[in-house]
Amino acid sequence: MSITNDTGQGPLSHPDAVPFPAPPTAARRRRRRSPHRAAWEGTPSPFGQAGKGLALLLIVLVVLFPLYTVVLTSFSTQADINRSGGMVVVPGDFTTAAYQQILSGGIVTRAAMVSIVVTTIGTVLSTVVSVLAAYGLSRPSSLGHRTILFVFLITMFFGAGMIPTYLLVSNLGLIDSLWALILPGAVSAFNVLILRNFFMNIDASITDAARIDGAGDWRIMGQIVAPMSKAAISVVALFYGVGYFNAFFNAMLYINDNAKWPLQLVLRSYVLQGVTLPGSGTGQVDVATGAVTGLPVKMAIMVLAVVPILLVYPFVQRHFTKGVIFGAIKG
Repeated sequence: MSITNDTGQGPLSHPDAVPFPAPPTAARRRRRRSPHRAAWEGTPSPFGQAGKGLALLLIVLVVLFPLYTVVLTSFSTQADINRSGGMVVVPGDFTTAAYQQILSGGIVTRAAMVSIVVTTIGTVLSTVVSVLAAYGLSRPSSLGHRTILFVFLITMFFGAGMIPTYLLVSNLGLIDSLWALILPGAVSAFNVLILRNFFMNIDASITDAARIDGAGDWRIMGQIVAPMSKAAISVVALFYGVGYFNAFFNAMLYINDNAKWPLQLVLRSYVLQGVTLPGSGTGQVDVATGAVTGLPVKMAIMVLAVVPILLVYPFVQRHFTKGVIFGAIKG
């Protein structure tokens, strides 16, 4: 051992004294790594931290650059587009003519309203039905919950197919109805399982205490389970909302009236394929009365199709990781 004298100037000499090793500095701690720890688990060096920051910056630029060119082109004039030979990268003259054109009451405006209505009604309906189904399947004492759960699992791996589904929708009289865009995919077995696993992780003593106080299943679900599961419900609602807003295949199958087309089908038909509005006559016509013309208008439609999701996602993002992890892993 090492004994310090009264003046604190250093250790006293002792034949059995063993000096303590000097504490490692921060630089030595960074350089030293346990042999049982992987290389990526240690504290990176300043050069490594700079490399990570540079890599993240490059990834962000790669992701944002296409969106930047789309937005910039939608606010550019036809002269700037002709000068750049296509998509505009360097800003030029600023104009909102493309947005004024597509929002003047034509096919794009109707399609946007259809998408908003379908997304709102579909998200609310699907979320409510999924919560009810998940709560029932999470109660071990519910009637036939194992059989119903097995049926849900089967639908995740096997489907009826396009033709039987079309015949079912047709026999129900849903052709050219907005319900054809909602009901065929109203419930996702994957989302129901996420909610079910989340509900099963709620402490049973909470629901038992509420049941002792006289609360029924509806009150327990509405006042106890649902408020405690806001994270999972928000994530599921986001899944449904994005799915309804981006869906176009059901509209291709079941909607023949172009006045009921959602925005994504207009984006696919008029922007990507360049077809004209059926029944609008020959040739290209103005967007307010028919088909889409001009690259700025096409890019403006793409912006309108992307911006709603970008505006909603930040409000749900804080629940995203928590809801998915607790719903998919635990239980």
